[in-house]
Amino acid sequence: MKTTVNGVGLPDTPLAAAITELVRDTETPLLFNHSARVFYWAALAGQRRGLKYDAELLYAGAMFHDMGLMPAHASADERFEVDGANAARDFLRGRGIAEADVYTVWTAIALHTTPGIPRHMHPLVALVTAGVEMDVLGLGYDDYAEAEREAVVRAHPRTERFKEDILAAFYDGIRHRPDTTFGNVKADVLADRDRHFRRGNFCAVIRDSPWAA
Repeated sequence: MKTTVNGVGLPDTPLAAAITELVRDTETPLLFNHSARVFYWAALAGQRRGLKYDAELLYAGAMFHDMGLMPAHASADERFEVDGANAARDFLRGRGIAEADVYTVWTAIALHTTPGIPRHMHPLVALVTAGVEMDVLGLGYDDYAEAEREAVVRAHPRTERFKEDILAAFYDGIRHRPDTTFGNVKADVLADRDRHFRRGNFCAVIRDSPWAA
């Protein structure tokens, strides 16, 4: 059953239906429901901020943003964000979406864990990150009415231990490629769960470079 929250609902289009089917069949229920909530938080934030966005493309960005955590799309040496962005790119290209729109969705997914930059970019890029930050970090929590939060979570429930469950999903999706977490927030996930993990160090990279000085 489709839920409308303060006028915001999932896009009722063939493209959105195809996205829903693919993501539901590929991701775990945890990630599927998380991604759907991200769309609602993003769309509601866009409504509140008076931003113009294409609902289908926003839905694509929200629903594919964690696809790179899944074995079917996880590469050995790319950041999971890039794997998810590539999956969305291939899907959208296969359905004739304009290349400029494909690139915008790709960027929104690729940058969704890079704090401080997306909010200055295209509304779609800014809103996907805002939706993720709301659902995972609780950023902007009080900007949403209690009735909005309850309606979204009722439609796409959080697990009883969502905070730990999402951390476990992150870890499972990136532990085989620790080098891809250099300089980004997912290094914290590996450090939290693997006592043998050693972070890359930017200063050490500079000092160990082949330059003489």
